[in-house]
Amino acid sequence: MSDLKLSEQRIGHELQQVEPEPHLDHKPVAPTEQDETLAARLIEIRRQLHRNPELSGEEFETTAAIRGWLEEEGITVATDYKLRTGLIAEIGEGDGPIVALRADIDALPLQEETKLEYASQVDGKAHACGHDAHTAILIGAARLLKQREAQLRGKVRLVFQPSEEKATGARQVIQSGALSDVGAIFGLHNKPDLQVGTLGIREGALMASADGFVVKVEGVGTHAAVPEAGIDPIVVASHIVTALQAIVSRNVGAQESAVVSVTKIHSGTAWNVIPDEAILDGTVRTFDEKVRARIRERFNQVVSGVAAAYGTRASVRWIQGPPAVVNDASLAAEAERVASQVGLKSVRPLPSPAGEDFAFYQKEVPGLFLFLGTSGRHEWHHPAFDLDERALPLGAHLLAALAEQALENLQAQQPVGG
Repeated sequence: MSDLKLSEQRIGHELQQVEPEPHLDHKPVAPTEQDETLAARLIEIRRQLHRNPELSGEEFETTAAIRGWLEEEGITVATDYKLRTGLIAEIGEGDGPIVALRADIDALPLQEETKLEYASQVDGKAHACGHDAHTAILIGAARLLKQREAQLRGKVRLVFQPSEEKATGARQVIQSGALSDVGAIFGLHNKPDLQVGTLGIREGALMASADGFVVKVEGVGTHAAVPEAGIDPIVVASHIVTALQAIVSRNVGAQESAVVSVTKIHSGTAWNVIPDEAILDGTVRTFDEKVRARIRERFNQVVSGVAAAYGTRASVRWIQGPPAVVNDASLAAEAERVASQVGLKSVRPLPSPAGEDFAFYQKEVPGLFLFLGTSGRHEWHHPAFDLDERALPLGAHLLAALAEQALENLQAQQPVGG
């Protein structure tokens, strides 16, 4: 979640409820002794991270811990890609294709209320979105891939990404050059309303673009007893809020989707004073770039038009968030087969209007983002958020298998002698 200002928060991926799929009674395959050892290790890693959350851009100790765990597995941490926090590592040798696996590592600025033995030890900070689990899962995938390194048909690049909650970390990774030679990238997010043993796979739009806005309405202050002597920005702002609700209903088609939400209003300092300005904050969520542009255009028109009708002006400042997560269709189809091989049942989830900066990677290379069922009682960003840790080894096996299969496919696509 952004710490730029309160007016610029909620442009990350705060949860919007996603309707659960029916018939989720599938159970994961029985674990082997090796899986049980892996599961115990990943639970240990996840709980250590959970106790010690760090916010976006502050993940120094988290990065150091990840580096240590990778080095214990004999995995090389890349030095070519400069990141302030987070890191890149590689498994595999030779000049074959490269596939990337990504996990986000940052926590949220909220107070945990789980009362668990491994609850956050840092006041006001918590892994209430499950990024600790994502990190553990990727370390597990790295361990599995390292064990099979000699059989890999190329390299797997491990991306431990900072600052997802600020929607800035993916762009930092891209700027480092870590995606310049990657043929495909995979990531996942825990999904509390899917049961352990299920995997949400969907081609096309899975998660929404998430843009923030700040509207400043200019008024003319006056005594509350003589409103005619001024221009009341609260009245103007109220009419702007009402008018904005018609943007979706009258500018977005029935087969399209968008959400415009005003989430904050601030104006005034005293009960008997009409203030000289009002501030509105909120978000716009869309799944299509054309709809995204259309809403922004109409939004600006509505704000300026309503303000003009009341004899004043209003300005709009946009906070550019991540675009929509749009999954590659061929990768999605392949993932269904891979999921079955590792004991996961594939379901088709509804698109989520929450945002995810994994979308920036998909603008660069073919990518697939997945929902891993975790049987949670609370949704993302809830103070009592937790997840079923039986999902950790399943996620690790899934990411490892996806990487191996993608390398096979990319290798087969290369020209002979190329």
